[in-house]
Amino acid sequence: KHKSMTIFLPHILNRKLPLVIKHILVKVTNNYLRNLTIRRLIFKQISCQLFSRMTNGKLQTAKTVIGNMNIVTCIAPVNIAVIKYWGKRDEKLILPLNDSISATLNTEQMHAKTTVMTSPEFKEDKIWLNGKEESFDNPRLQNCLKEIRRRAKENVNSEGDIDCSWCVHICSQNNFPTAAGLASSAAGYACLVYALAELYKVEGDITAIARQGSGSACRSILGGFVHWHQGSASDGSDSIATQIVPESHWSQLRILILVFLERKLDSYRSKCSLGMQKTAETSELLKHRISHSVPRRIQEITEAIVSKNFEKFAELTMKDSNQFHAVCLDTFPPNVYMNDTSHAIVSLIHAYNNALGENKVAYTFDAGPNACLYLLEPDVPQFLSVINHVFPPASQTSEYLKGIPVESTPVPKSLVTSIGLEPQESGLLKYVIHTKVGRGPQILTESNQHLLNESGQPSLAYNAYPFHSIFIRCIVSLVSDFVHNIYLSQNLL
Repeated sequence: KHKSMTIFLPHILNRKLPLVIKHILVKVTNNYLRNLTIRRLIFKQISCQLFSRMTNGKLQTAKTVIGNMNIVTCIAPVNIAVIKYWGKRDEKLILPLNDSISATLNTEQMHAKTTVMTSPEFKEDKIWLNGKEESFDNPRLQNCLKEIRRRAKENVNSEGDIDCSWCVHICSQNNFPTAAGLASSAAGYACLVYALAELYKVEGDITAIARQGSGSACRSILGGFVHWHQGSASDGSDSIATQIVPESHWSQLRILILVFLERKLDSYRSKCSLGMQKTAETSELLKHRISHSVPRRIQEITEAIVSKNFEKFAELTMKDSNQFHAVCLDTFPPNVYMNDTSHAIVSLIHAYNNALGENKVAYTFDAGPNACLYLLEPDVPQFLSVINHVFPPASQTSEYLKGIPVESTPVPKSLVTSIGLEPQESGLLKYVIHTKVGRGPQILTESNQHLLNESGQPSLAYNAYPFHSIFIRCIVSLVSDFVHNIYLSQNLL
């Protein structure tokens, strides 16, 4: 059955492709094209034209010089706060009401990717976000670009030849869920500001510029554990981020991101920026948090991080997450971000820690239902098995557990009994990301990693459709055209 197919497409069959592609090729080969010469001719033409379509008619090498264009691409990490920022003393400059501390996550598992390009040929500023062109009139975006250009003009030592009056094109995408409480805007603005600073050769601290895009973006400019200082200056000049320890300091620390199944009711949950403003206006608990809880916790958790005291670190992380969501509920009307699955995870972690007699896992929730869990590397296999027992996945595939591989470990029956929680319905968890503390933003130097092509438009690699969808559409179109034309020419229709 497959003999003629292996003659027709030996290279494609050796690759992992969707079955629909193979089925199309099998049908074309076995049912229509019996002549080997015709099969080889079609394969050669399909291969050449398909490749030409997918590379915009140009052969791409590892290093491509884009004329006299100026282009920079970088990736930037997500950060997850352990002491939360919530509430602003200045909405325009995005100055926080309290200090905050976060862990920067490894970019290998979760990151934003941004390409910025400037050219005298561009007629207007443009931006594409996750496959869709957006308006450039966003005030926060304008503030970041304006400040970068101002700093570039003041940099008398700059050796660049970029005219700050040239228009800029920006293309950005995330490899993780947007608007799900995973700090997508923080990673996005950190990536944008870092790339722009590299493009315009801006030196010095840029965390204050990133802060003007999204408050917590200033923390994603740095790796390891990062402290965002509230500051007191009216112009925000002292509201910057500084590194507490680098990513190499606590090498055994691991993070599990639990991404939950989206439900219809979750779409009605509070929007982050509006919710923050309402909290500052109406919550009495927020005032106590700012004046009493946060200053003490900032000092205590910094000491725990430096000394690698996980027991204390876990306790402070969970308490601050609980208080943050209590403040959200104290808002009028209340901000609701956690869902039933979120609360079930909290119950599981407390039951697990109680069963083992110490804090082995810490949870924290930002403004969304998904959980971020901190634990040490040796404890990951057992706890992940516990998660899978209580929240059984719909299917155990590579799409369920992403990131750093984990060996499966059976859960001791005694531990299951001690926890005392029955398994929930399967599929409540969409997937789990296993990651660790990582570096700050990084510049990508290979030309095939850019999201913009030579003309400053989104490249084929940056598309709202997955690669397989593009490939399938090209295959179907080409096979249909060639079969039709050849059969007509052979009088076989």
